[in-house]
Amino acid sequence: MNESQTDQPQPNQLAAHGLGLRYGDRTVVDNLDLVIPGGAVTAIVGPNACGKSTLLRGLTRLLAPSGGTVTLDGADIHRMSARTLALRLGLLPQQPVTPEAVTVEALVRLGRYPHQRLLSPWSKADQAAVEAALERTGTAALRDKAVDRLSGGQRQRVWIALALAQDTELLLLDEPTTFLDLRHQLDVLDLVAELHSEAGRTVVMVLHDLGQAARYADHLVVLKDGRLAAAGPPAEVLDAELVKTVFDVDCRVIPDPETGTPLVIPRGSATRLTKAATA
Repeated sequence: MNESQTDQPQPNQLAAHGLGLRYGDRTVVDNLDLVIPGGAVTAIVGPNACGKSTLLRGLTRLLAPSGGTVTLDGADIHRMSARTLALRLGLLPQQPVTPEAVTVEALVRLGRYPHQRLLSPWSKADQAAVEAALERTGTAALRDKAVDRLSGGQRQRVWIALALAQDTELLLLDEPTTFLDLRHQLDVLDLVAELHSEAGRTVVMVLHDLGQAARYADHLVVLKDGRLAAAGPPAEVLDAELVKTVFDVDCRVIPDPETGTPLVIPRGSATRLTKAATA
């Protein structure tokens, strides 16, 4: 393979080049160079307020860069039409706002909007995409229920169904497990894993739990103060030194007994150790 071939981006590869993102005068992401591999599950992790969600907004064109560029398969996303980008990339934002009294099926049907043209009616292909999204997320039985009356886990699955109905090969999820109990967190993450393994989707998600990120992701992006602290496979990236540097937590990193992936075990403080010893 010659050099020009190896330099070609992978399909569905997002990249940031000298990316700057800010809100007003406050810089959140500064001069970031990053490649998110296509055909993989990537987890973005880091302390609170380090720029994880801001980065996701920048990668999806919801936030215009103050510097640098974002590319999808080598093309600047800010030079693409909104429809072209929506056909390539789907986004589940953090805490999406549900329209009042909308039913599950009606919400999921909104995912087909990028596929609609001015004079084209709702098609069999559109309905088939909606049905497939409902079935894959286990929400078909909820189709006539109001979304705002569902449990947190059910609502999250419905929003993922909307993103699936959009039928993009690249799916970005901003904290998809927030406010969910452990069972529903695992349900959502298992669904993400299935979408990747069975449908070949490229997935990028912001997560807080390092163990879950290491277990479900092929690639980790670790941020600190709006800059890249590390990136790569979890087994190569996640160690005690990184956790101390980025999160200011003393820990051991051991193989997960179930999966062999890195598992972070915080070291006990003197107070907790004393309580445990006297319990």
